[in-house]
Amino acid sequence: MHILVLQHERVEHPGVFRKFLREDGHTWEAIELDEGEPLPDSTDGFDALWVMGGPMDTWQEDIHPWLKPEKEFIRKAVAEEGMPYLGLCLGHQLLAEALGGSVGPSKTPEIGVMDVHLTEAGASGVLFDGLPERFDCLQWHSAEVTALPEGAQVLATSPDCAVQAMKWETRAYSMQFHMEIEADTVLNWNNIPEYAGALDKAIGADAVHDLEAACAQRMESFNDRAERIYINWLQATSRAG
Repeated sequence: MHILVLQHERVEHPGVFRKFLREDGHTWEAIELDEGEPLPDSTDGFDALWVMGGPMDTWQEDIHPWLKPEKEFIRKAVAEEGMPYLGLCLGHQLLAEALGGSVGPSKTPEIGVMDVHLTEAGASGVLFDGLPERFDCLQWHSAEVTALPEGAQVLATSPDCAVQAMKWETRAYSMQFHMEIEADTVLNWNNIPEYAGALDKAIGADAVHDLEAACAQRMESFNDRAERIYINWLQATSRAG
């Protein structure tokens, strides 16, 4: 499998998923949209589309004009070409908006290690097979999906964010939370001014080291769950084909 990865910050890459891809002999190619790299003319030569997180919001097309063509690229790849999709954080929101859903500011931003709860569809579906119905993960977002696109199912939720994970049709999956994190993720992301400011506002000044420690304490279980989701995603998309 050769995967096209759309990135919006160089340090917000597929994280630990890179290790799983390498071990399985899959390859991936990143397009750094925030640095002006162009979208490919087509998805020919790619077997799946992954869209990562970023500090911008889906509605900031005046500040980040590449967002509009990115949404159209996602819509065409997923809805017209049936390309398998995995979206994380901003990639989750972009999928929803590209397919006709809505995204808006969070009433309560979620930043820190927090629990998510699988819905009945999530607990009985493929993507979260083998995971507990309630598990903790890294959250770092101040926007959320506010209306599902037609044909979507909610797979996970939390008290402050109704759409933590979703499935659209048979090939597209996305999550608001972060399963891809590695040992250096928190410090790297805290170097992004928007993320650092949101963290300080939500938890307090200099909270980054507490968050780093909380993630380090759980890193083994975080990575084990990430690998399970990665395997499940491969199985889900191959069944759909």
